[in-house]
Amino acid sequence: MPSTSRSTHSSIKIAAPKIPKQLEPTLLSDCCIEDESACRQSIFQDEETSYLNANKVLFDQIIFHNVTFTHASLKHLELTDVIFDHCDLSNADFSDAIIHRTQFNHCKILGLDLTAATIRNTAFHHCTGDYATFRFANIKQVSFRSTSLLKSDFYHSELLKVDFDEAIIDQAQFSGTKLAGIDLSKADFHNLGCTLEDLKGCIISPAQAILFTKIFGLVVKE
Repeated sequence: MPSTSRSTHSSIKIAAPKIPKQLEPTLLSDCCIEDESACRQSIFQDEETSYLNANKVLFDQIIFHNVTFTHASLKHLELTDVIFDHCDLSNADFSDAIIHRTQFNHCKILGLDLTAATIRNTAFHHCTGDYATFRFANIKQVSFRSTSLLKSDFYHSELLKVDFDEAIIDQAQFSGTKLAGIDLSKADFHNLGCTLEDLKGCIISPAQAILFTKIFGLVVKE
């Protein structure tokens, strides 16, 4: 079973999912996943659920291992105490989701749509999330560690206590997102979509400071 221990690498304290030691193995195909349905205390393994379509579904104390959700539409999804381990959520629509104490470990989240989502105490570790969308999302106590977020979109998001430790955020869009207090010093990027006002109070490395002078066309006179 995937570990639910708190990460010791992140500077952000993130509450781990509260999951019972013994979970009932279940097949998603045997569950009635429809609007406003709920699924609790189960483990789902090695399933293909592409193009699943339902609104306001609740998953509580769940482990998904090697489950495919590609192109699923689960708007207004609620995830509480959930682990996604080696899952594929590429191009899934989780817009307006509420996500709390959830882990995404070694997952594909390419193009995952989390527009206007509320995300708390959540870890994205060793994931591939290029082109993922977090527009207008409210993100607090979240870790993106060793995760690729190339060309991802955080337009007008609210970030508080968010960690980008060894994350690839090259060409990510942060326009309208206040980055004060956000530590980007260990993130990998060559360009960002943002303004000087967005960056005010952001934590960066000396090498990144030089990079930003080039991005904004500043000239450093020796």
